[in-house]
Amino acid sequence: MSNTMPPPPPMYPPQPPPPRRGPSNAVVIGSAAAVIAAVVATGIVVVNSGDDDKKPEKTASAAASDKADDVVADQEEPAEETEAESEPEGTDGEAAGLNDTVDFREDVQLSLSKFARGTSGPYGSPENTPYVKFVVRVKNNGKSTVDTSMFTASCSYGTAGKSSESIFDSDQGLNGGPDTKLLAGRSLSVTWACALPKAEKTIQIEVSPDMDLEAEAAIFTGDVK
Repeated sequence: MSNTMPPPPPMYPPQPPPPRRGPSNAVVIGSAAAVIAAVVATGIVVVNSGDDDKKPEKTASAAASDKADDVVADQEEPAEETEAESEPEGTDGEAAGLNDTVDFREDVQLSLSKFARGTSGPYGSPENTPYVKFVVRVKNNGKSTVDTSMFTASCSYGTAGKSSESIFDSDQGLNGGPDTKLLAGRSLSVTWACALPKAEKTIQIEVSPDMDLEAEAAIFTGDVK
């Protein structure tokens, strides 16, 4: 029989005591939810209070915007109506129609014809301008020579009598007045042109024997198509 002692059983460390249980998770979560709810409620009250304070300003701004929308724009004046064969105001002597013949200085007759609209070209003066052209016929029924080189034609348009420029465009045969003398018993024709906007139709044409503004002029007036 052996005297050897059997080895002692292995020693295990003692188990640690169980941890102390703190507040339950449910309690912590519940407390946090309560705090958040209180903060949110406070924020809502503050926001609502701020909105209540801003409402008068927003209402005033809206009222100002409504007033701005109610501003009435200025209305344009209605266009003046033109009358056919209307006699211009403030002229000396009687105005003739566009197709009439005027006895001018006893033995000289003036008449207009062949009215036509057009537009001056890029080399015209003024350029690219709507116009009406017409033929001026001068007839010398007297016994002496008439100098037609001093004849001038001036125009105005509309019932308001707006001044109209003379049109010169050699490419379209618009070279101004005659440059010759007219012998007794003869006649001549020359093409003139005056600026006339496309929307206008009433025109007044004055033909004068010279550039003297005091000289009596033959006045024609009426509508052109």
